[in-house]
Amino acid sequence: MGKRTVVPFGPQHPVLPEPIHLDLVLEDEVVVEAIPRIGYIHRGLEKLVEKKDFQQYTYVAERICGICSFMHGMGYCMAIEEIMEVKVPERAQYLRVIWAELSRLHSHLLWLGLLADAFGFESLFMQSWKMREQVLDIFEETTGGRVIFSVCDIGGVRKDISTEVLTKIDKTLAGMDKELKEVTNVFINDMSVKLRTKGVGVLTKQQAFDLGAVGPMGRASGVEGDLRSTGYAVYGKLNFKPIVDEAGDSYARTNVRIKEMFQSIDLIHQCITLIPEGDIKVKVTGNPNGEHFMRVEQPRGEVVYYAKANGSKNLDRLRVRTPTFANIPALLETLKGCALADVPILILTIDPCISCTER
Repeated sequence: MGKRTVVPFGPQHPVLPEPIHLDLVLEDEVVVEAIPRIGYIHRGLEKLVEKKDFQQYTYVAERICGICSFMHGMGYCMAIEEIMEVKVPERAQYLRVIWAELSRLHSHLLWLGLLADAFGFESLFMQSWKMREQVLDIFEETTGGRVIFSVCDIGGVRKDISTEVLTKIDKTLAGMDKELKEVTNVFINDMSVKLRTKGVGVLTKQQAFDLGAVGPMGRASGVEGDLRSTGYAVYGKLNFKPIVDEAGDSYARTNVRIKEMFQSIDLIHQCITLIPEGDIKVKVTGNPNGEHFMRVEQPRGEVVYYAKANGSKNLDRLRVRTPTFANIPALLETLKGCALADVPILILTIDPCISCTER
């Protein structure tokens, strides 16, 4: 056994997009153990249910994370709607799915640019984020915001999207498809990318299952788990099948996310084709009384919302288990035996969101 050294990695690092902190135990240049330290940016958002009423908390839930803000608001609203037995109008459900898949698309494009930057491909980074700007422009036109949207509400959505704008969105995304193929072709076929990702950070199907890996992290290892398959909102009315890879390495995780971007464009197209006319919100009266677990598929994987209400305007408890928190044990497994130079790439392949994790 060689000499062991403990190297702190993060919370600030030139490659890391998020303030994750790991203590890496090294033997020469090889990682033998990684010890996570979370809590660096804890904000106590779950405690705020005692001060903000259940309607106001919709805005707080969105601020758990900026990248997947819409889905945090959507998941929270769906939990309260289940407790209060609120039936959301079908048009509102379609609009929620459109915004949710736009969120997945912009999140994956952001991640793709960060991965390109980690490889040193600056122009590819800029091109990925240029495409993401088109998605943010759609958000700005339809919600008024580019990061926090505040359109999801208990009982439906606050804003509608006209037929003309829906047609425009469909055309914009269809135009993005060609450029996206050109950009992602580099990640799939470039030899230097393959050398940094193929066979690196392998997580077997059994390990992914045992460690509770979710989202692309789990699906890249052959675990076919995607909550959209349960048919929540209107996913049950869409032609959808989870994207799965078997290799379990960094390349497979990259491949799964790339294919999911094209899938999101297709799902939005299906929604625009099928969306019916009608109301976008129902009036909600009274206060929630009961408890419910709600599970939603965010860009990074399964997120769980537990809400407990007591019949007053303030909830008793709200607990959120986010996908990055679930994926940290799997990340630590992939880091064992890897080279120090591969650590930033491996961290990026779980697409970490520490803001979600620490809340």
